[in-house]
Amino acid sequence: MTLVSNYRGLAMPFKLLKTIVISTAVISTVVLSGCASKPQINNATRYAAAPNYYTVRAGDTLSGIAARYGLSYTSVADMNDIAAPYRIYVGQSLRLKKGSAPRTTNTQAMTQAAPIQRQKIDLPSATTQQPVVKPVTPVTQPTVTASSASSTLTWVKPSNGTIISKFDAASNVKGIRYGGNVGDPIYAAANGQVVYAADGLKEYGNLVLVKHIDGYITAYAHNSKMLVKSGQNVTAGQKIAEMGSTGVTRTMLEFQVRLDGKPIDPMRVLPTN
Repeated sequence: MTLVSNYRGLAMPFKLLKTIVISTAVISTVVLSGCASKPQINNATRYAAAPNYYTVRAGDTLSGIAARYGLSYTSVADMNDIAAPYRIYVGQSLRLKKGSAPRTTNTQAMTQAAPIQRQKIDLPSATTQQPVVKPVTPVTQPTVTASSASSTLTWVKPSNGTIISKFDAASNVKGIRYGGNVGDPIYAAANGQVVYAADGLKEYGNLVLVKHIDGYITAYAHNSKMLVKSGQNVTAGQKIAEMGSTGVTRTMLEFQVRLDGKPIDPMRVLPTN
């Protein structure tokens, strides 16, 4: 899975997201299919009472869930294609019984009420399980606007630099590139949680990935400096990095947006002014 033209390596961190703990993020349920191996049952009584699926909540661990329903944690991991070190995240749907029918998602269109203006949804902490709605703290830079593509997220521009390359699916360009100077601020485009902040992919230099509610992921590449760490919650407009040229030959920010794993034009969600 490629994010931008000639940059095939970015598929790796998105695959890595499957194993990263998002203990405080509210995200959409991921449907996982079970494997063919027979589960190891440690307590038949508990296993008999176990549901076919269990939705991960804040504070859960794979071993704790397995023990609760009389299973070994390796069996639960095998049934859900979870690799070592067996990390899970809030909202994940775990199969507990081999042979249970795949969990389906209702795709029927629903009438939704108009979004509440001037509100934001904070990601829950480890001690809460429901979003907390509170008044928005004004953001003076960059300008904030409600997204036409999302009813719950508020978006800001990740950079005040000039756009030097636009999204073009036909040309396999999966994001927007902003020009600027080394040290220019890079902002979180929406509330979320950092799930990757490292330089493991040299062609992308210092790369930050942020997971948001409603199935969104944003990527910020080629930074000269990263100001956040994996697992840290960030808010829209918060400075998370500084522009640089790591992994490329010119100073720029490469910004990408994915919705339910598919690249979309960032201009669908970013403010136009």
